[in-house]
Amino acid sequence: MEIQSNIWKLYGIRFFSGLIPAYVIERLYWEQHGMSVQMVVYTEILFAVSIVLLELPSGIAADRWGRKRLLVLSATLFCFEFLILLVADQFWHFALVVLLAAVAHAASSGAASALLYDSLLQEGRAGAYERIAGRMQALDIGAVMLAALSGSWMATHLGLAFNYQVSLISAGAALGFALLLREPRPSPQAADSDDGAAPPMRAYVGSALRILRSTPGLPLVLMCWMTVGAAVTYIDEFWQLYLDQAGIAISWFGLYSAALFLIRLPGSLLAHRLKRMLRFRTLLMAIALTASAGLIVMSATGGYVGLAAMLAVCAVAGVLEPLAGGYLQHRIDSELRATVGSFQSLGEHALGIVAGLGFGLLADRFGLLSGYGFLGALVALAAVCVAVASRDAAP
Repeated sequence: MEIQSNIWKLYGIRFFSGLIPAYVIERLYWEQHGMSVQMVVYTEILFAVSIVLLELPSGIAADRWGRKRLLVLSATLFCFEFLILLVADQFWHFALVVLLAAVAHAASSGAASALLYDSLLQEGRAGAYERIAGRMQALDIGAVMLAALSGSWMATHLGLAFNYQVSLISAGAALGFALLLREPRPSPQAADSDDGAAPPMRAYVGSALRILRSTPGLPLVLMCWMTVGAAVTYIDEFWQLYLDQAGIAISWFGLYSAALFLIRLPGSLLAHRLKRMLRFRTLLMAIALTASAGLIVMSATGGYVGLAAMLAVCAVAGVLEPLAGGYLQHRIDSELRATVGSFQSLGEHALGIVAGLGFGLLADRFGLLSGYGFLGALVALAAVCVAVASRDAAP
């Protein structure tokens, strides 16, 4: 019965980790404290490089030392992020925050789902994983929307720093729930196989690379997924400046932030139906071309037309994640799921570095809109590569 309490504790962690009103005014707060677009891009690159270096080691650490320890570490660093941001006024302060965020992200990326599954397995309810995970996702959406809507009001009436104070309280609550977690017992098979030897990382990496090379269509799917994902990252990071340039008042930021998140939900829920209605290659190309067109419209028009195009890009991105994720999971062996998934994350962040360099350079020299034009061209190039290559290796 004690292990059953992990479920509601994980609910608490997910809710309070999403209840962060600072995110709705983050770029404005950073800009007020001396961070230019190019500086923010440098921190994004730092984040991406850190994720690339930490993704695989953190997964092994969670398996070897316990998932709870990694979740507590992640929640602790989450608190320190907001403590530093409350007094940050130099570039290195923000760089330190981003580095802590990267470590926290890597520490929790696989540990939470693994602890949830093992907790259910210990209760004999492993079949309920999808249902419980779906509830957590819904709870996260609700928390993000609540934080967005309340955050814009708080920023307007109480100042931008107040949002960070409230976010620190939420991060502290998430840490409290993490400390209450109980580590599930290892399965009998895992206990028997654990001889204390270090995991054969080189063998795992080699096997994962062989799967990526030998599975028809998989590199094409990953190319599209990573390119669109990297582009959407810079929508998520800079939409506040886009709205500010369009003359939108801060009081509307929360509503638009909620819309950006909510617009992805229908695609996530309908992806499996769209897959049955259309050929996978056709659907993949439609997503890439729509995302590219939306980014180019954002660059060319600005204003309310650009805001509508931004919503369209996020909508198709919501379809792509479960679609490409399912394609990946159906074609790899169970013992390599985490490793191959980590390669996808590594690739997306590595591509994010390239995209960020071009985006930041153009945004600083010619304005934010030109940066989105560069991202649109990058996604269009990926779509062309998928179209040409998939004639021989159609997914």
